Amino acid sequence: MSSWVLKSVPPHDWFICLDVEPYFDHEHDPEAIFEEGFTRPLPLSDRDIMVTVFFNGDTEKPEFHIETPENLTKDEIREANGVLARIFGTNIDLRPFYDQVAHDPVIAPMLTEFYGLKRMSRANLLEDIMNRIIQMQLSHKPTAKKMAFKVRETYGTHLLWNGKTLPAWPRPFQLAKADPAQIRKLGPTLKKGEYLTGLAQDILAGEVDLNYLDRMASPVEFYEKISKIRGIGPTSAQDLMLFRERTDAIFPSNFQKNEEKGLRKWIVMSYGGNPDATSENEFLEMIKNWKGFEAAAIEFMFVNWVMGYKRKKNQK
Repeated sequence: MSSWVLKSVPPHDWFICLDVEPYFDHEHDPEAIFEEGFTRPLPLSDRDIMVTVFFNGDTEKPEFHIETPENLTKDEIREANGVLARIFGTNIDLRPFYDQVAHDPVIAPMLTEFYGLKRMSRANLLEDIMNRIIQMQLSHKPTAKKMAFKVRETYGTHLLWNGKTLPAWPRPFQLAKADPAQIRKLGPTLKKGEYLTGLAQDILAGEVDLNYLDRMASPVEFYEKISKIRGIGPTSAQDLMLFRERTDAIFPSNFQKNEEKGLRKWIVMSYGGNPDATSENEFLEMIKNWKGFEAAAIEFMFVNWVMGYKRKKNQK
């Protein structure tokens, strides 16, 4: 058994994330995580391990305590920390962001309620893409999450935990030989099965470098290249950009039938504008306080929407 502490750049209040359902997978119960910890398979370079993570609850001195039944080497712990940093955003420094948006009419009112918020992602870009492809165009999210779990269960490595098994997300070599028709039997459409296996094959062939896209590509380059992957449209490309271990992002115009779509539409409306009649310069002026922290700003808006929706639901 190995255990260690991973520190995060403050401010960081991970408990805010427990209210955001999309951050978690089928097997997770956010209400139980506070006491039982956050358990998930973690992909290292040559194997998958199981980890359970506990947050210390200190926004100004945030620490994550990690436990695994495996006996890890120092190099493996260092590698695990790199993966965990992406999941929790521990390396993301939002202190300049708070100063920069302090007088922004849309974001500033959210800073106090969500002080310490950092987005959660999955362990790598491939996991984010697989999750996105499986769940896209499905409105009933519990069903969508179960489909993703079944794909993991069928093609991923099974790890023991507390007398049960929990499947890791499949790696490219595990997914590349899958039959899309068999994936169809797990819930996703045949097309989605083709997207998943095709991506895995392209990664193994060296035609797609997700590590580069995740770490090195600028927002513009990321958007242009990931949009060329089959199954990744403009909306998915935009959303996947926000899960990277970076604070910057872009919000490309997505006009369809003379109507703006996606996040840009939402942003413009939030600033009181007309999405269908807002020029590029006018849009950039609206979000000038976001510069360099576009991904962080939109995450505050998203969590604010999630919490507002929950409040309205509870009032009914």
